[in-house]
Amino acid sequence: MMRQYELVERVQKYKPDVNEALLNKAYVYAMQKHGQQKRASGDPYISHPLEVAAILTEMRLDESTIAVALLHDTIEDTTATRQEIDDLFGEDIGALVEGLTKIKKLDLVTKKAKQAENLRKLLLAISDDVRVLLVKLADRLHNMRTLDHMSADKRARISEETMDIYAPLAGRMGMQDMREELENLAFRHINPEAFETVTRRLQELSERNEGLIRKIEEELSELLQGEGLKDAQVKGRQKKPYSVFRKMQSKSLSFEQLSDVWGFRIIVCDIPSCYRALGIVHTRWRVVPGRFKDYISTPKQNDYQSIHTTIIGPSRQRIELQIRTKRMHEIAEYGIAAHALYKDRDTVSGDATRSPTSNAYSWLRRTIESLAEGDNPEEFLEHTKLELFQDQVFCFTPKGQLIALPRGATPIDFAYAVHTNIGDTCVGAKINGRIMPLVTRLNNGDEVEIIRSGIQVPPPAWEEIVVTGKARAAIRRATRAAVRKQYAGLGYRILERTFERAGKIFSRDALKPVLHRLGQKEVEDAIAAVGRGELSSLDVLRAVFPDHQDERVTVKPSADDGWFNMRSAAGMVFKLPERSKEAVAAGQVEGPEALPIRGLSGNAEVHFSPAGAVPGDRIVGIMDKDKGITIYPIQSPILQKFDDEPERWIDVRWDLDEANSSRFMARIAVSALNEPGTLAEIAQAIATTDVNIRSLSMGRVAADFTEMQFDLEVWDLRQLNHLMAQLKDLPSISLVKRLFE
Repeated sequence: MMRQYELVERVQKYKPDVNEALLNKAYVYAMQKHGQQKRASGDPYISHPLEVAAILTEMRLDESTIAVALLHDTIEDTTATRQEIDDLFGEDIGALVEGLTKIKKLDLVTKKAKQAENLRKLLLAISDDVRVLLVKLADRLHNMRTLDHMSADKRARISEETMDIYAPLAGRMGMQDMREELENLAFRHINPEAFETVTRRLQELSERNEGLIRKIEEELSELLQGEGLKDAQVKGRQKKPYSVFRKMQSKSLSFEQLSDVWGFRIIVCDIPSCYRALGIVHTRWRVVPGRFKDYISTPKQNDYQSIHTTIIGPSRQRIELQIRTKRMHEIAEYGIAAHALYKDRDTVSGDATRSPTSNAYSWLRRTIESLAEGDNPEEFLEHTKLELFQDQVFCFTPKGQLIALPRGATPIDFAYAVHTNIGDTCVGAKINGRIMPLVTRLNNGDEVEIIRSGIQVPPPAWEEIVVTGKARAAIRRATRAAVRKQYAGLGYRILERTFERAGKIFSRDALKPVLHRLGQKEVEDAIAAVGRGELSSLDVLRAVFPDHQDERVTVKPSADDGWFNMRSAAGMVFKLPERSKEAVAAGQVEGPEALPIRGLSGNAEVHFSPAGAVPGDRIVGIMDKDKGITIYPIQSPILQKFDDEPERWIDVRWDLDEANSSRFMARIAVSALNEPGTLAEIAQAIATTDVNIRSLSMGRVAADFTEMQFDLEVWDLRQLNHLMAQLKDLPSISLVKRLFE
């Protein structure tokens, strides 16, 4: 275990004027608070915060951050309090320790909503001070290094969490070395067999090519120094097991087919020397086409800068080269930790810190802003994971604006990256001056021009095309808004008629004071809920007019109270509004309150939808000039087809007396075990509830399950629900649901 003086010496190596008193006080306080606590390995618990602090010293972080590392578990695991830490170390360090405490028990692989909320908590804490992230990543790295002492299920859970969130987040912050180590440690526990195989093959390859790697390093160094780049350093580096495995998986390659297991870095003093080194190398050896990338002129979003090229080098070997300056190399290794801006805060004096201006931190800020736009936690989680995992391509607007997108992005993603409104109104795209399909994948350097239309609404199918979280979230919002608008139109008509029958006048303003009683946030939400059948129009009426009594419950309407009877071809009687009577007879009704039904003459017939309807269902009628009126349950999906044809909707309701002896058709689907006697068991349950089977169809959906579709004849909705409950209780049944089409 590291000693107190050793930690101070580590910091002094890169910061001679270190505040030793702060580090000593934090060390002693943490030691006292953790006392005799032990880790799962049996080591004293204090060894963990000490190792976390040691990891941060490798990143050359300031003493305030080192002190936070020493204290990061005290509030969570000891009797320490925020107030006590504020008094001893200042509010700045206290806030950081509390921020880490709030995200201490992230559980990112359980229920999606909980996972998303914890990720929100993590990112919000990071947004206040990026040092929270640095300490959290160091904490996770040490925990992963000592994971062998945990149980198998905890190892798997923590490793999956690391691979899903922490490793990509480290990469997004430019901390590539930490990302690679986290990925490899997680890979070892998630897929131990693959890890052992790849590691063994890499070891064999390293032993076999040891002399060749040294030869390439020497030849490159001699070439560069001979051309005047005296300070150039060349270092060969073998790829990590997980990086090799990921490439094998993504490109369906065997280990023998990999040609770039080794890479070489050329580190020079300044940017002009980078391009000079590139010219020297390309002049000496042939370049592999399509393998050149200039991240110096166009840095990645995490501030990574380097020139990448692949050559056919010495001994006819294919060699990957990365050419960068020393400063670029520091940022590539330590990412945002290499930026000095956030280190300016003096904890003792309380000076304010300047916000980091790096692209990596800017991305984090944009992600935090998207929290306000997310409609639910799961979508935010999906959005953030998409952003974390994707590599990038760089495209341009016609005016030269650079747009960074994930690899595999389409013009739709490009449009939403420019502005949400541009994405919503996108109808086409020109790529490099040519009109191309919206599903085209964009490449580095493409110039994209979006063609727009003011009447365009993004189709829901776009959600399956796009790859960015921003585009996917915007399409979902637009789709929900369009659907809500459709249902709100239907709901408004239903409420108008309900209020009119009660002798009241409906208005949106009347709903505002009673929204809380209806369980809705906005007026349009309440109206749309009525249209979807989730909220009864009578409930809305009673909420607005609590003293209203619905007389239809006890008083049977007569032909002159605003409704008239219509008999179906099968002899069923329905109630229709009196004002529709003239429309059915003559095909048209005049006046502002009339239903505009056209194209009918004579008496219209009434039919049921193919899936039927039963007394107790909320029903509507749809006018058809050839078929008359078709009755649908309000839940029927086919009604969406008529959302834009309000003139065809007819308000109908049941009008059955107690002497009614007619059965009504309803359709259900039953998924059952495929074994002898199952059908007989289902038929017996149907018979005992006095329900008649009109027809039956069956189909095998899996080796052990059969799906059956029954057309049943029942008295009413209560009897149908009773039957479905009986069927669900049968041990051989896995699913029972009603079908509306």
